[in-house]
Amino acid sequence: MKKKWSAKLVLIIFIALAALAVNWVKPLKMGLDLQGGTHLVLDTDMGQIDPADRADALNSVKEIISRRVDLYGVAEPVIQTAKVGDSNRLIVELPGITDVDQAINLIGQTAQLDFRTDIGSESAAASPSAYVFASTGLTGKDLKKAGVSFAQSGNQAGKPVVDLEFTGDGAKKFAAITQANVGKPLAIFLDEQLVINPIVNEPILDGHGVISGNFTSEQASILSIQLNAGALPVPVSIISQTNISATLGVASINQSVRAGLVGLVLVSAFMIIVYNWPGLIAVLGLIIYGLITLALYRLIPITLTLPGIAGLILSVGMAVDANILIFERLKEERRADRPFRLALELAFGRAWDAIKDANVTTIVVALILINPLNWQWLNTSGLVRGFALTLLLGVLTSLFTGIFVTRTLMRQFLKGDHD
Repeated sequence: MKKKWSAKLVLIIFIALAALAVNWVKPLKMGLDLQGGTHLVLDTDMGQIDPADRADALNSVKEIISRRVDLYGVAEPVIQTAKVGDSNRLIVELPGITDVDQAINLIGQTAQLDFRTDIGSESAAASPSAYVFASTGLTGKDLKKAGVSFAQSGNQAGKPVVDLEFTGDGAKKFAAITQANVGKPLAIFLDEQLVINPIVNEPILDGHGVISGNFTSEQASILSIQLNAGALPVPVSIISQTNISATLGVASINQSVRAGLVGLVLVSAFMIIVYNWPGLIAVLGLIIYGLITLALYRLIPITLTLPGIAGLILSVGMAVDANILIFERLKEERRADRPFRLALELAFGRAWDAIKDANVTTIVVALILINPLNWQWLNTSGLVRGFALTLLLGVLTSLFTGIFVTRTLMRQFLKGDHD
Protein backbone atom coordinates (compact mmCIF):
# COMPACT_ATOMS: atom_id res chain seq x y z
CA MET A 1 0.00 0.00 0.00
CA LYS A 2 2.85 2.35 0.73
CA LYS A 3 4.01 2.16 -2.89
CA LYS A 4 0.52 3.01 -4.10
CA TRP A 5 0.35 6.04 -1.79
CA SER A 6 3.81 7.15 -2.92
CA ALA A 7 2.71 6.97 -6.56
CA LYS A 8 -0.27 9.17 -5.74
CA LEU A 9 1.98 11.59 -3.90
CA VAL A 10 4.30 11.82 -6.93
CA LEU A 11 1.26 12.50 -9.12
CA ILE A 12 0.14 15.30 -6.80
CA ILE A 13 3.61 16.87 -6.84
CA PHE A 14 3.70 16.65 -10.64
CA ILE A 15 0.25 18.28 -10.96
CA ALA A 16 1.22 21.05 -8.54
CA LEU A 17 4.49 21.78 -10.38
CA ALA A 18 2.74 21.73 -13.76
CA ALA A 19 0.09 24.15 -12.47
CA LEU A 20 2.82 26.39 -11.05
CA ALA A 21 4.60 26.40 -14.44
CA VAL A 22 1.38 27.30 -16.29
CA ASN A 23 0.71 30.14 -13.86
CA TRP A 24 4.27 31.39 -14.35
CA VAL A 25 4.19 31.29 -18.17
CA LYS A 26 0.64 32.13 -19.25
CA PRO A 27 -1.01 35.44 -18.32
CA LEU A 28 -4.56 35.73 -17.05
CA LYS A 29 -7.05 37.25 -19.45
CA MET A 30 -8.75 40.18 -17.77
CA GLY A 31 -12.28 41.33 -18.48
CA LEU A 32 -13.48 44.83 -19.16
CA ASP A 33 -13.99 45.72 -15.50
CA LEU A 34 -10.42 44.72 -14.62
CA GLN A 35 -8.46 45.65 -17.73
CA GLY A 36 -10.38 48.77 -18.67
CA GLY A 37 -11.94 49.42 -22.07
CA THR A 38 -15.26 50.34 -23.65
CA HIS A 39 -18.80 49.03 -23.19
CA LEU A 40 -21.15 49.78 -26.10
CA VAL A 41 -24.87 49.14 -26.54
CA LEU A 42 -25.94 49.16 -30.20
CA ASP A 43 -29.49 49.39 -31.51
CA THR A 44 -30.38 47.88 -34.90
CA ASP A 45 -32.81 49.37 -37.40
CA MET A 46 -35.01 46.46 -38.53
CA GLY A 47 -37.54 48.65 -40.37
CA GLN A 48 -36.58 47.27 -43.79
CA ILE A 49 -36.33 43.64 -42.63
CA ASP A 50 -39.20 41.14 -42.80
CA PRO A 51 -40.21 40.10 -39.24
CA ALA A 52 -39.50 36.45 -40.08
CA ASP A 53 -35.91 37.34 -40.99
CA ARG A 54 -35.07 39.59 -38.06
CA ALA A 55 -33.51 36.90 -35.88
CA ASP A 56 -31.19 35.91 -38.76
CA ALA A 57 -30.46 39.57 -39.44
CA LEU A 58 -29.45 40.16 -35.81
CA ASN A 59 -27.13 37.14 -35.85
CA SER A 60 -25.64 38.40 -39.10
CA VAL A 61 -24.96 41.81 -37.58
CA LYS A 62 -23.31 40.09 -34.62
CA GLU A 63 -21.13 38.08 -37.00
CA ILE A 64 -19.97 41.08 -38.99
CA ILE A 65 -19.20 43.08 -35.83
CA SER A 66 -17.22 40.11 -34.52
CA ARG A 67 -15.19 40.07 -37.74
CA ARG A 68 -14.52 43.79 -37.52
CA VAL A 69 -13.50 43.63 -33.89
CA ASP A 70 -11.11 40.75 -34.69
CA LEU A 71 -9.56 42.79 -37.51
CA TYR A 72 -9.18 45.73 -35.12
CA GLY A 73 -7.15 43.48 -32.82
CA VAL A 74 -9.23 43.67 -29.64
CA ALA A 75 -8.37 40.78 -27.30
CA GLU A 76 -11.22 38.76 -25.77
CA PRO A 77 -14.18 40.91 -26.91
CA VAL A 78 -17.66 40.09 -25.62
CA ILE A 79 -20.45 40.47 -28.19
CA GLN A 80 -23.99 39.52 -27.21
CA THR A 81 -27.46 39.97 -28.66
CA ALA A 82 -30.35 41.23 -26.52
CA LYS A 83 -34.02 41.89 -27.14
CA VAL A 84 -35.54 44.78 -25.19
CA GLY A 85 -39.22 45.18 -26.01
CA ASP A 86 -39.38 45.66 -29.78
CA SER A 87 -35.71 46.64 -29.99
CA ASN A 88 -32.99 44.26 -31.16
CA ARG A 89 -29.70 45.25 -29.57
CA LEU A 90 -26.10 44.19 -29.37
CA ILE A 91 -23.86 44.56 -26.34
CA VAL A 92 -20.19 44.95 -27.25
CA GLU A 93 -17.38 44.96 -24.68
CA LEU A 94 -13.90 45.86 -25.89
CA PRO A 95 -11.26 45.28 -23.18
CA GLY A 96 -8.01 47.21 -23.39
CA ILE A 97 -9.05 49.34 -26.39
CA THR A 98 -7.14 52.61 -26.85
CA ASP A 99 -8.72 54.43 -29.82
CA VAL A 100 -12.42 54.38 -28.92
CA ASP A 101 -13.59 56.67 -31.75
CA GLN A 102 -11.94 54.56 -34.43
CA ALA A 103 -13.47 51.38 -33.02
CA ILE A 104 -16.92 52.97 -32.91
CA ASN A 105 -16.63 54.12 -36.52
CA LEU A 106 -15.52 50.65 -37.56
CA ILE A 107 -18.31 48.85 -35.72
CA GLY A 108 -21.08 51.25 -36.74
CA GLN A 109 -20.76 50.81 -40.50
CA THR A 110 -23.37 48.84 -42.44
CA ALA A 111 -21.84 45.68 -43.94
CA GLN A 112 -20.78 45.89 -47.60
CA LEU A 113 -21.14 42.74 -49.71
CA ASP A 114 -19.65 42.72 -53.20
CA PHE A 115 -19.40 40.10 -55.99
CA ARG A 116 -16.24 40.36 -58.09
CA THR A 117 -14.78 38.57 -61.11
CA ASP A 118 -11.16 37.73 -61.81
CA ILE A 119 -9.50 39.79 -64.52
CA GLY A 120 -5.87 38.93 -63.80
CA SER A 121 -5.23 35.18 -63.82
CA GLU A 122 -5.08 32.91 -66.85
CA SER A 123 -7.20 30.09 -65.40
CA ALA A 124 -9.42 29.16 -62.51
CA ALA A 125 -6.64 26.94 -61.21
CA ALA A 126 -4.42 29.90 -60.43
CA SER A 127 -3.42 30.65 -56.88
CA PRO A 128 -5.86 33.05 -55.13
CA SER A 129 -2.96 35.43 -54.61
CA ALA A 130 -2.67 35.72 -58.42
CA TYR A 131 -6.25 36.91 -58.84
CA VAL A 132 -7.02 40.50 -59.73
CA PHE A 133 -10.66 41.13 -58.90
CA ALA A 134 -12.98 43.72 -60.38
CA SER A 135 -16.42 44.65 -59.09
CA THR A 136 -19.38 43.37 -61.12
CA GLY A 137 -21.93 45.80 -59.74
CA LEU A 138 -23.68 42.92 -57.97
CA THR A 139 -23.81 43.83 -54.26
CA GLY A 140 -25.50 42.94 -51.02
CA LYS A 141 -28.61 44.93 -51.93
CA ASP A 142 -29.14 42.51 -54.85
CA LEU A 143 -28.96 39.42 -52.62
CA LYS A 144 -32.32 38.70 -51.00
CA LYS A 145 -31.19 36.00 -48.61
CA ALA A 146 -28.70 33.17 -48.05
CA GLY A 147 -29.58 29.89 -46.36
CA VAL A 148 -28.33 26.37 -45.70
CA SER A 149 -29.77 23.26 -47.37
CA PHE A 150 -28.57 19.82 -48.45
CA ALA A 151 -27.70 18.88 -52.01
CA GLN A 152 -30.17 16.46 -53.58
CA SER A 153 -28.07 15.09 -56.43
CA GLY A 154 -24.59 14.88 -57.92
CA ASN A 155 -21.34 14.16 -56.07
CA GLN A 156 -22.39 16.62 -53.32
CA ALA A 157 -25.64 14.73 -52.59
CA GLY A 158 -26.54 14.84 -48.91
CA LYS A 159 -23.87 17.43 -48.08
CA PRO A 160 -24.58 20.95 -46.77
CA VAL A 161 -24.64 23.73 -49.37
CA VAL A 162 -25.41 27.44 -49.21
CA ASP A 163 -28.40 28.67 -51.23
CA LEU A 164 -28.42 32.19 -52.67
CA GLU A 165 -31.68 33.92 -53.55
CA PHE A 166 -31.43 37.20 -55.46
CA THR A 167 -33.91 40.03 -55.94
CA GLY A 168 -35.49 40.63 -59.35
CA ASP A 169 -32.80 43.06 -60.47
CA GLY A 170 -30.14 40.97 -58.78
CA ALA A 171 -31.26 37.84 -60.65
CA LYS A 172 -30.77 39.62 -63.99
CA LYS A 173 -27.29 40.81 -63.01
CA PHE A 174 -26.35 37.38 -61.66
CA ALA A 175 -27.53 35.67 -64.87
CA ALA A 176 -25.40 37.94 -67.04
CA ILE A 177 -22.36 37.52 -64.78
CA THR A 178 -22.56 33.71 -64.63
CA GLN A 179 -23.08 33.46 -68.41
CA ALA A 180 -19.89 35.42 -69.00
CA ASN A 181 -17.78 33.63 -66.40
CA VAL A 182 -18.41 29.88 -66.73
CA GLY A 183 -15.36 28.03 -65.43
CA LYS A 184 -14.03 31.15 -63.71
CA PRO A 185 -14.10 32.28 -60.09
CA LEU A 186 -16.77 34.65 -58.81
CA ALA A 187 -15.36 36.03 -55.56
CA ILE A 188 -17.55 37.29 -52.73
CA PHE A 189 -16.11 40.08 -50.58
CA LEU A 190 -17.49 41.34 -47.27
CA ASP A 191 -16.11 44.65 -46.04
CA GLU A 192 -13.21 44.30 -48.51
CA GLN A 193 -12.32 40.87 -47.08
CA LEU A 194 -12.54 37.78 -49.29
CA VAL A 195 -15.18 35.42 -47.89
CA ILE A 196 -15.22 32.71 -50.56
CA ASN A 197 -14.06 32.30 -54.15
CA PRO A 198 -16.34 29.71 -55.83
CA ILE A 199 -16.10 28.63 -59.47
CA VAL A 200 -19.07 29.24 -61.79
CA ASN A 201 -19.97 25.79 -63.15
CA GLU A 202 -22.86 26.86 -65.38
CA PRO A 203 -25.04 29.90 -66.15
CA ILE A 204 -27.66 30.57 -63.45
CA LEU A 205 -30.68 32.28 -64.94
CA ASP A 206 -33.42 31.94 -62.31
CA GLY A 207 -31.82 34.00 -59.51
CA HIS A 208 -31.23 30.95 -57.28
CA GLY A 209 -27.57 29.95 -56.90
CA VAL A 210 -25.89 27.25 -54.83
CA ILE A 211 -22.39 27.36 -53.29
CA SER A 212 -20.97 23.88 -52.65
CA GLY A 213 -17.56 22.80 -51.44
CA ASN A 214 -17.57 19.84 -49.04
CA PHE A 215 -18.77 22.07 -46.19
CA THR A 216 -19.61 20.82 -42.75
CA SER A 217 -22.98 21.97 -41.41
CA GLU A 218 -21.20 24.48 -39.17
CA GLN A 219 -19.11 25.88 -42.03
CA ALA A 220 -22.18 26.25 -44.25
CA SER A 221 -24.06 27.99 -41.45
CA ILE A 222 -21.21 30.44 -40.82
CA LEU A 223 -20.95 31.25 -44.54
CA SER A 224 -24.71 31.80 -44.69
CA ILE A 225 -24.55 34.22 -41.76
CA GLN A 226 -21.65 36.11 -43.35
CA LEU A 227 -23.53 36.51 -46.63
CA ASN A 228 -26.70 37.60 -44.87
CA ALA A 229 -24.65 40.22 -43.03
CA GLY A 230 -24.19 41.97 -46.35
CA ALA A 231 -27.53 40.98 -47.87
CA LEU A 232 -29.69 42.33 -45.05
CA PRO A 233 -29.04 46.08 -44.73
CA VAL A 234 -29.29 46.59 -40.98
CA PRO A 235 -27.92 49.97 -39.87
CA VAL A 236 -26.75 50.13 -36.25
CA SER A 237 -26.57 53.09 -33.93
CA ILE A 238 -24.81 53.49 -30.59
CA ILE A 239 -27.27 54.29 -27.80
CA SER A 240 -24.90 53.86 -24.85
CA GLN A 241 -21.15 54.12 -24.36
CA THR A 242 -19.26 53.57 -21.11
CA ASN A 243 -15.51 53.96 -20.84
CA ILE A 244 -13.71 52.18 -17.99
CA SER A 245 -10.20 53.30 -17.22
CA ALA A 246 -7.38 50.83 -16.71
CA THR A 247 -6.66 52.57 -13.39
CA LEU A 248 -10.07 51.56 -12.05
CA GLY A 249 -9.39 48.00 -13.19
CA VAL A 250 -6.05 47.86 -11.38
CA ALA A 251 -7.65 49.21 -8.20
CA SER A 252 -10.38 46.56 -8.43
CA ILE A 253 -7.80 43.80 -8.84
CA ASN A 254 -5.74 45.04 -5.88
CA GLN A 255 -8.80 45.24 -3.63
CA SER A 256 -10.00 41.79 -4.70
CA VAL A 257 -6.58 40.21 -4.17
CA ARG A 258 -6.28 41.90 -0.78
CA ALA A 259 -9.71 40.61 0.27
CA GLY A 260 -8.88 37.11 -0.98
CA LEU A 261 -5.55 37.04 0.89
CA VAL A 262 -7.13 38.24 4.13
CA GLY A 263 -9.81 35.59 3.86
CA LEU A 264 -7.26 32.88 3.03
CA VAL A 265 -5.05 33.80 5.99
CA LEU A 266 -8.01 33.78 8.40
CA VAL A 267 -9.30 30.45 7.07
CA SER A 268 -5.82 28.91 7.22
CA ALA A 269 -5.31 30.11 10.79
CA PHE A 270 -8.70 28.68 11.79
CA MET A 271 -7.94 25.30 10.20
CA ILE A 272 -4.51 25.01 11.85
CA ILE A 273 -5.68 26.18 15.31
CA VAL A 274 -8.75 23.92 15.41
CA TYR A 275 -7.43 20.80 13.65
CA ASN A 276 -3.64 21.02 14.19
CA TRP A 277 -1.65 18.86 11.76
CA PRO A 278 -4.64 17.77 9.67
CA GLY A 279 -5.53 21.45 9.38
CA LEU A 280 -2.02 22.27 8.15
CA ILE A 281 -2.29 19.58 5.49
CA ALA A 282 -5.69 20.96 4.50
CA VAL A 283 -4.07 24.37 4.01
CA LEU A 284 -1.42 22.77 1.80
CA GLY A 285 -4.23 21.14 -0.19
CA LEU A 286 -5.90 24.53 -0.44
CA ILE A 287 -2.72 26.04 -1.93
CA ILE A 288 -2.58 23.23 -4.51
CA TYR A 289 -6.26 23.88 -5.22
CA GLY A 290 -5.51 27.54 -5.91
CA LEU A 291 -2.62 26.71 -8.26
CA ILE A 292 -4.73 24.22 -10.26
CA THR A 293 -7.74 26.54 -10.48
CA LEU A 294 -5.73 29.52 -11.71
CA ALA A 295 -3.89 27.27 -14.20
CA LEU A 296 -7.25 26.15 -15.61
CA TYR A 297 -8.32 29.79 -15.98
CA ARG A 298 -5.18 30.46 -18.00
CA LEU A 299 -5.37 27.32 -20.16
CA ILE A 300 -9.05 27.38 -21.17
CA PRO A 301 -8.76 30.48 -21.16
CA ILE A 302 -11.36 32.24 -19.00
CA THR A 303 -11.75 36.00 -19.11
CA LEU A 304 -11.59 36.97 -15.45
CA THR A 305 -14.00 39.64 -14.19
CA LEU A 306 -14.93 40.92 -10.73
CA PRO A 307 -17.92 38.54 -10.54
CA GLY A 308 -15.54 35.79 -11.66
CA ILE A 309 -13.21 36.58 -8.77
CA ALA A 310 -16.24 36.38 -6.46
CA GLY A 311 -16.97 32.92 -7.85
CA LEU A 312 -13.37 31.88 -7.18
CA ILE A 313 -13.47 33.10 -3.57
CA LEU A 314 -16.82 31.37 -2.99
CA SER A 315 -15.42 28.10 -4.34
CA VAL A 316 -12.55 28.42 -1.82
CA GLY A 317 -15.21 28.42 0.89
CA MET A 318 -16.69 25.25 -0.61
CA ALA A 319 -13.24 23.61 -0.53
CA VAL A 320 -12.78 24.50 3.15
CA ASP A 321 -16.28 23.28 3.95
CA ALA A 322 -15.43 19.81 2.59
CA ASN A 323 -12.34 19.63 4.81
CA ILE A 324 -14.31 20.66 7.90
CA LEU A 325 -16.88 17.93 7.28
CA ILE A 326 -14.09 15.34 6.96
CA PHE A 327 -12.16 16.53 10.03
CA GLU A 328 -15.24 16.69 12.26
CA ARG A 329 -16.12 13.18 11.20
CA LEU A 330 -12.53 12.14 11.92
CA LYS A 331 -12.80 13.55 15.46
CA GLU A 332 -15.98 11.54 16.02
CA GLU A 333 -14.33 8.35 14.83
CA ARG A 334 -11.32 8.99 17.08
CA ARG A 335 -13.62 9.57 20.06
CA ALA A 336 -14.98 6.10 19.38
CA ASP A 337 -11.43 4.79 20.05
CA ARG A 338 -10.82 3.69 16.47
CA PRO A 339 -7.21 3.59 15.21
CA PHE A 340 -6.23 6.66 13.25
CA ARG A 341 -5.86 4.85 9.93
CA LEU A 342 -9.31 3.26 10.21
CA ALA A 343 -10.83 6.50 11.53
CA LEU A 344 -9.37 8.40 8.58
CA GLU A 345 -10.86 6.03 6.00
CA LEU A 346 -14.25 6.05 7.76
CA ALA A 347 -14.20 9.84 8.00
CA PHE A 348 -13.63 10.31 4.28
CA GLY A 349 -16.13 7.62 3.38
CA ARG A 350 -18.94 8.82 5.64
CA ALA A 351 -18.41 12.51 4.94
CA TRP A 352 -18.56 11.91 1.20
CA ASP A 353 -22.36 11.81 1.02
CA ALA A 354 -22.73 15.26 2.58
CA ILE A 355 -19.88 16.67 0.46
CA LYS A 356 -21.36 15.16 -2.71
CA ASP A 357 -24.85 16.53 -2.06
CA ALA A 358 -23.61 20.06 -1.28
CA ASN A 359 -21.33 20.22 -4.30
CA VAL A 360 -23.76 18.62 -6.75
CA THR A 361 -26.36 21.23 -5.76
CA THR A 362 -23.85 24.01 -6.40
CA ILE A 363 -22.83 22.47 -9.74
CA VAL A 364 -26.46 22.29 -10.90
CA VAL A 365 -27.04 25.95 -9.96
CA ALA A 366 -23.82 26.98 -11.71
CA LEU A 367 -24.87 25.15 -14.90
CA ILE A 368 -28.25 26.89 -14.84
CA LEU A 369 -26.53 30.27 -14.53
CA ILE A 370 -24.02 29.43 -17.28
CA ASN A 371 -26.93 28.42 -19.56
CA PRO A 372 -24.70 26.42 -21.98
CA LEU A 373 -27.58 25.88 -24.45
CA ASN A 374 -28.26 29.63 -24.52
CA TRP A 375 -31.96 29.31 -23.67
CA GLN A 376 -33.51 32.77 -23.76
CA TRP A 377 -35.77 32.08 -20.76
CA LEU A 378 -32.68 31.58 -18.58
CA ASN A 379 -29.85 33.94 -17.71
CA THR A 380 -27.87 35.32 -20.67
CA SER A 381 -25.78 37.92 -18.83
CA GLY A 382 -22.06 37.58 -19.51
CA LEU A 383 -21.08 38.75 -16.02
CA VAL A 384 -23.37 36.22 -14.32
CA ARG A 385 -22.08 33.49 -16.60
CA GLY A 386 -18.51 34.45 -15.71
CA PHE A 387 -19.32 34.15 -12.01
CA ALA A 388 -20.99 30.77 -12.54
CA LEU A 389 -18.14 29.41 -14.69
CA THR A 390 -15.43 30.25 -12.16
CA LEU A 391 -17.63 28.83 -9.40
CA LEU A 392 -18.19 25.60 -11.36
CA LEU A 393 -14.49 25.09 -12.09
CA GLY A 394 -13.63 25.91 -8.48
CA VAL A 395 -16.13 23.39 -7.09
CA LEU A 396 -14.95 20.62 -9.43
CA THR A 397 -11.32 21.34 -8.52
CA SER A 398 -12.15 21.45 -4.81
CA LEU A 399 -13.70 17.97 -5.04
CA PHE A 400 -10.44 16.70 -6.53
CA THR A 401 -8.18 18.39 -3.97
CA GLY A 402 -10.44 17.69 -0.97
CA ILE A 403 -10.94 14.01 -1.65
CA PHE A 404 -7.78 13.00 -3.51
CA VAL A 405 -5.04 15.47 -2.55
CA THR A 406 -5.84 16.02 1.13
CA ARG A 407 -6.62 12.34 1.66
CA THR A 408 -3.35 11.22 0.06
CA LEU A 409 -1.28 13.72 2.06
CA MET A 410 -2.92 12.65 5.32
CA ARG A 411 -2.38 8.98 4.55
CA GLN A 412 1.25 9.64 3.72
CA PHE A 413 2.29 11.98 6.53
CA LEU A 414 -0.07 11.44 9.47
CA LYS A 415 -0.55 7.70 9.67
CA GLY A 416 2.52 7.02 11.84
CA ASP A 417 1.86 9.82 14.32
CA HIS A 418 -1.60 8.73 15.30
CA ASP A 419 -1.67 4.90 15.26
